[in-house]
Amino acid sequence: MEQVQRLRTALAEGDEDTSTDLARALVEQGADLPAVIAELALEMEDVGRRFERMDIFLPEVLFSADAMKAAMAVFGPELAKGAARERKGTVVVGTARGDMHQIGKDLVALFLGIAGYEVVDMGADVDPLEFIHRAEETKAEIIGISSLMTTTMPGATEVIDILKDKGLRDRVKIIVGGAPTSQEWADKIGADGWAEDSSGAVDVVKELTATESGRA
Repeated sequence: MEQVQRLRTALAEGDEDTSTDLARALVEQGADLPAVIAELALEMEDVGRRFERMDIFLPEVLFSADAMKAAMAVFGPELAKGAARERKGTVVVGTARGDMHQIGKDLVALFLGIAGYEVVDMGADVDPLEFIHRAEETKAEIIGISSLMTTTMPGATEVIDILKDKGLRDRVKIIVGGAPTSQEWADKIGADGWAEDSSGAVDVVKELTATESGRA
């Protein structure tokens, strides 16, 4: 659809006003919003890759993120108009301590919300203890930790170690993701799951929560 492509372009250019206008037009047309959002997620992932290659710089990334938020401000209420969904679980998400990247984490949070999960978004540069405190407060079943730099990857290991020390490791699952991460690394640190992208993260969360339901 031409308007979806135009909306993707508006995201790439960081044009909030155009993003809002096009999002409203798509709602009025009765567009398949989850499918539209999936297209926008692809665009934001491309923005992230361009940033990693240094084709664009941080201000441009932030403008694109703001344009994405503008579109979601229009789509969100429409998505919420459907019948109330059964609570599937609570997931705490954030980027590891020392890491200020948020695009990948934001997409994961977005898609988990669409899938029916309660999402507690802690933002960027999250201390390991803060992940755990929030998980305890919200009775979250899963903590999702994103690392976009190799230097911040140990943050996930710290979260796992603290959970073990507090006797909570069996109750709270850990999933990890981000450009420098891998399934091999996730297995090495004892994480419960790894995802390469936002849609993969939702699949991992669904698998983990289904497993826990089966044990109940």
